[in-house]
Amino acid sequence: MVFNGYTLLDFWGPMSILTSLSATYNMSLSIIADKVGPVTSASVPHTMPDGSIVSTDNQIVSTVIATHSPQNAPPLDLLFVPGGFGSWNMGAEPWMEDFIKARFNDTDYIASVCSGSMTLARAGVLNEKRATTNKWGWAWLTEKKHGENVIWVPSARWVQDGKIWTSSGVAAGMDMTYALLSWMYGSEKVGDMMNTMELAPHTNEHWDPYSVVHKVPGADTSRSLKELVGPVGYN
Repeated sequence: MVFNGYTLLDFWGPMSILTSLSATYNMSLSIIADKVGPVTSASVPHTMPDGSIVSTDNQIVSTVIATHSPQNAPPLDLLFVPGGFGSWNMGAEPWMEDFIKARFNDTDYIASVCSGSMTLARAGVLNEKRATTNKWGWAWLTEKKHGENVIWVPSARWVQDGKIWTSSGVAAGMDMTYALLSWMYGSEKVGDMMNTMELAPHTNEHWDPYSVVHKVPGADTSRSLKELVGPVGYN
């Protein structure tokens, strides 16, 4: 899924891993937005919980072309939900919540990156589920108004609960994608692909040092914040 105001790496990070792996495994890709056509990473200015104004007016933005809308999207095996300031405002992208609700039972896996978990919470699919999200925006993203009875895990880099996978902020989406695809296809070919990309994933799902950096309540402060990653298959 994609929407105006999406975070670039939330979308393109997992996309790069998926498209690389599609050379080995047959895949098809649908990019779903509220309507077919260009979707921009630009978002309108809006007020953050601390009163500050966030805007992409002074940033370089990127555009992706949506291939499908909710009305003509095909059956899905895996649905990725990115985050981004464009979806932070309540009710900003209601079609996303409606689409997730409509497709949830028929989709094998649903994965959110960063604040995409807030969209899942708003859709009601995280009720009584374990999940995590962006640590920088933790306090606001985990408010009950976004979804009742979510079991938020403060120190997790990513969380799997049944068919739902949720990651911490932005770059953590690539770590989750590595773990998810290894779980789906086995680690050998996925690991070889990651080393070809020269990307060293964070492989400890239970530990996100940014939970300490951003002072998330309940975070584990006893661990080292460094030396967490390396090439797949090498000690």
